[in-house]
Amino acid sequence: MTKVIIAEKPSVAKNIAEALQVKQRQEGYFEGQGYLITWAFGHLLQLYDAKDYDEKMAKWKMENFPFVPETFKYKVKTDPKNREKADYGAKKQLAIIKQLIKRSDVDAIISACDYDREGQIIGDTIIQHIPVRKNVFRLLLNEWTPDEVRRGLNQLQPNEALKPLQDAGISRQWADWVIGINLTSVATLKYQKGSGKALNIGRVLLPTLKIIYDRDKEIATFKPEDYFTLTALFQTNTGQQFEGSYVEESEKFKERLPLELIVKEIEGKSATVIDKKVERKKEYPPLLFNLSNLQGYMTSKYQGWTSDKVLKVAQSLYEKKFITYPRTSSVVLDESLTDKAAKVLAVIKKGLPYESDIRFAKLKRVFNGSKVESHSAIMPTYLIPKKLTRDEELVYQAIKNRFIVQFMPVAEYEETKLKIVVNQAELRGHFFTKGKVQLIEGWKKVEKIESKDITLPAIQLHEHVKIDELTIKNHQTKPPKPHTEKTLLRVMETCGRKSKEEKSEEMMETILAGYSIGTPATRAETIKKLKDVGYITAQSKNLVCTELGVRLVETLPIQELFDLEFTGRLEKTLADIEKRKVSKEEFLSFIFGFTNEVINRMKQENSIIINEVTSKRAKSAIIGSCPICKNAIIEGKKGFGCSNWKNGCTFVIWKNDKYLASMKKKPTQTMVKTLLKNGEVKVKGLTSKNGNKFDAKLTYNKNPNNDYFSWNMTF
Repeated sequence: MTKVIIAEKPSVAKNIAEALQVKQRQEGYFEGQGYLITWAFGHLLQLYDAKDYDEKMAKWKMENFPFVPETFKYKVKTDPKNREKADYGAKKQLAIIKQLIKRSDVDAIISACDYDREGQIIGDTIIQHIPVRKNVFRLLLNEWTPDEVRRGLNQLQPNEALKPLQDAGISRQWADWVIGINLTSVATLKYQKGSGKALNIGRVLLPTLKIIYDRDKEIATFKPEDYFTLTALFQTNTGQQFEGSYVEESEKFKERLPLELIVKEIEGKSATVIDKKVERKKEYPPLLFNLSNLQGYMTSKYQGWTSDKVLKVAQSLYEKKFITYPRTSSVVLDESLTDKAAKVLAVIKKGLPYESDIRFAKLKRVFNGSKVESHSAIMPTYLIPKKLTRDEELVYQAIKNRFIVQFMPVAEYEETKLKIVVNQAELRGHFFTKGKVQLIEGWKKVEKIESKDITLPAIQLHEHVKIDELTIKNHQTKPPKPHTEKTLLRVMETCGRKSKEEKSEEMMETILAGYSIGTPATRAETIKKLKDVGYITAQSKNLVCTELGVRLVETLPIQELFDLEFTGRLEKTLADIEKRKVSKEEFLSFIFGFTNEVINRMKQENSIIINEVTSKRAKSAIIGSCPICKNAIIEGKKGFGCSNWKNGCTFVIWKNDKYLASMKKKPTQTMVKTLLKNGEVKVKGLTSKNGNKFDAKLTYNKNPNNDYFSWNMTF
């Protein structure tokens, strides 16, 4: 008999086919070795829009809210260009999957979508949309290498065993739909003047905005305070110099005068080293990456990188089989991965200049199943990439290096602390100095971390030193720094409970409990959306609230939506649904009740204008005539399309056209104008898959079987 495997994306289906040595490709699937391997394009189905349940919901009217469907229904996802129509590709692929599942020789279905909430419901909604009584299994993998695919297919689990994961995924999806539809609609009606765009309100969006708002307020209300320090330049008997700082019990001197009196008291005197402590200390490498740490590392190290970009590049590496599942919150590996990690290390360390320093060991700080939630930390696979894009190379090297440093010698340094008192002086305090010397470079070789240590001259306990110079400096306390994507991700990850760089036990427990703002998979999307809807803006690497964002936080009366604790508890409840501690029904009952209560409260509030939308229609230049209906082709924000689109004309050339992008080109106005006029256009400087430049003539012709156009190339 034959089994149908449903992958989340075509690239993953290809990985599975290669692992099983299935080479026969049909339209929409691979066939061979007793398998039919097909794919989705992420979500093929989406929840009904409100108007699909009830026609009156097509227009936003205050009396229609709150609105919660009695039962939630799914439909084929809509065409992004025309939301009134089903997406042609999704509809076609769904039909192919249905045809395969219903084949008489098929006795089982295997969902091979990503092993997370979203992947679970992508597979389950497709299978449930095609009612058929056949056994359903789940392929649970952390990477798509051939060895793992074959191992996973020998260890399939009944899909029913993943019901808690499905419940958590559906709970998140339905809750966000209900909160988003109701609160966005009512807030827009109540607090916005003008139409054209909505005032976006979301379960994760608003508390994230509040984190940035609070930091902006801290900075705006910060009052700098002056304080003063006294430093001395000491000289040893051998003529070597070092600095020391004067300290008393109070941390800062807020007045200059006391320090000036001390200077008068000790000028020209000698001092004695009364205490010397020398300690040898170890520096362990930073823990393995989870997604948030990887995003924080990349966005702080490289200008112009966003957490959304890091996720996309990591996802690409995952689908190309070079790294394990990236959407993880864990910073350690499960013990079951010990042998695999040893195998990977043996492969990736070959030829490195420090290869002899790399030794595998089963370390507790690397392998600890009690600190793993669903997915282990990100690590490379045993497959070595031959060709990567520049962005992929940077992310891959970061992950590879972070893995390698776990098995390098621990870095060690010697720290010396000196306590110095001034002879024949009545002082309440003393001078203090500290120096470090790197003894063993260890794992720091990998990242080429240069030591910025202060080294002290050889000084003995009770040695007398001369005071060469005394300096009083004026300082000011500094405000907190604006949030960056790195610091924001850290606060979201732990719901603001811990913000230290290194993972403490308390921080790891917080993350493991699921107490967070969003999930590793959604945080980047949330930050991006905050920018897209105009609530925050990026100033270099800093994130700050816009005027609209400030007004929203200060005016919207539903403060629970901004509360980190409230949102953190909701996210924890979703994690508890996965662990069978809470039922889907309990969670959704709370969400529906909360939504009804909030909407009714908002209706009774005074109307205040938070946002005023003004529409400015710019005249678009006519580029040519439409090959379908002969109306004008004009340039829009996203493409060159027919001005008759409202009456159903579908002609468009998108600015992010994938065919042209594959050859590193974007359509220009001149190029489209020539194409429409002559039916063809000569394009110079196209790039082949091998990286070679070439010129070609392109035409853009309507497909005979549908309304879409395709590119054709001649030389």
